[in-house]
Amino acid sequence: MTASEDLDQWNKEDLLEKDRKYVWHHMTAHNENPMIIASGDGSWVTDIDGNRYLDGMSGLWCVNVGHGRREIAEAAADQMMKLAYATLVQSHIPAIELAAKLNEWLIGDYRIFYSNSGSDANEVAFKIARQYHHQNGKPSKYKFISRHRAYHGNSMGALGATGQAQRKLKYEPLGVGFQHVPPPYCYRCPFGQTKETCSLQCAKAIENAIVWEGPDSVAGVILEPVITGGGMIIPPDDYLPMVRSICDKYDVLLIVDEVICGFGRSGKPFGHQNYEVRPDIVTMAKGLTSAYSPLSATAVSSELYDSFQEKEATSHFRHINTFGGNPVSCKVALTNLEIIEREDLVGRSAEIGNAFRSGLEPLQEHPHVGEIRIFGSAMGIELVEDRESKIPASVERVTKIVMACKSKGLLVGKNGDTVHGFANIITLSPPLSSTDSDVDFIIATLLAVFGQEEEKG
Repeated sequence: MTASEDLDQWNKEDLLEKDRKYVWHHMTAHNENPMIIASGDGSWVTDIDGNRYLDGMSGLWCVNVGHGRREIAEAAADQMMKLAYATLVQSHIPAIELAAKLNEWLIGDYRIFYSNSGSDANEVAFKIARQYHHQNGKPSKYKFISRHRAYHGNSMGALGATGQAQRKLKYEPLGVGFQHVPPPYCYRCPFGQTKETCSLQCAKAIENAIVWEGPDSVAGVILEPVITGGGMIIPPDDYLPMVRSICDKYDVLLIVDEVICGFGRSGKPFGHQNYEVRPDIVTMAKGLTSAYSPLSATAVSSELYDSFQEKEATSHFRHINTFGGNPVSCKVALTNLEIIEREDLVGRSAEIGNAFRSGLEPLQEHPHVGEIRIFGSAMGIELVEDRESKIPASVERVTKIVMACKSKGLLVGKNGDTVHGFANIITLSPPLSSTDSDVDFIIATLLAVFGQEEEKG
């Protein structure tokens, strides 16, 4: 059956009626007329009306190898026939092979704990960090330092670590022990500095928070290498190494959230490798399977893992996840990573970013573009009302850009529901497998849309 024949079997109005009656959509008010995606191929998706769109956000920062990879589907089907489920109270072959492969990618000695989502992976990290300190004679170390604008998940603990006030509205109180510091936001430096006068006060703020909270009360610092969903906020090059040294100074664990930045998105296997630091704990999801199956992982350094050896009845990590490390998902992840390696999609990610830099150079002077920030193949375009005042662009202006891109066949994202008054960043994160013509289409579409926007004023 062809894609067009497959679409013909569906009645759009019937589907919309069922959708309105039964489906609760993510992150939106009641959506009466959602776009219904019917199929995907490479960097493109097709809706039920047959309209094709370039998926400029890889779904939700996750479809790294692109849509429609038959190789992954066949690997999943084969694994389902061999073994569809086994609990990781024991073990199974795909989980073992994937854990070894992840250690190759991490260039380290880590133990892998599997879960279902990025939120789950971060919850596991928080529990491990607290238990680790407790079993090392420091039970008072339970707090975590995070950054404003950061996103670490939707569950009560992960949302507590999240530094986005609008995400928390009406859900507080959340998990206890989460403190926040200003982000390394050079374009809007919280400390009034410029690149010429920067003394990394954004990193020193983490040390101040540890000192002021009391080093004996702080278990860990959690951060993304780059704050992605909160606005593509890229730190100075020396920021992450300084944070690492601060954590070492006060016996605080460094947890790096690689849920979005991992698996090639940054132009390196993992985002933190751009800064040559070694985290104590690494959390990952999304690109791990390119979203072909739910899976996440919490990678824990061997030194931490050793502290969980049996000493007393409660020394082991007392956490279980029914579907975490499902054999099918692990096999999907292995096949996904094989594709990324074989096609050098990590290197391709860096190439896409370089193409964005050169191709979008004309936008640097656009009256409503404050800054373009690129990390690997992920990009944020900060919109402003005018370049001198840096007043964040209105919701209406941002929405017009998003809808204009869609009308020309390009799906882009924005940092909605994060911080009141600052939902002004257009985000892009196309599949790492995007072809030159795909990348050219993205660039041409953005130039055309911003050209129209400049004409209208």
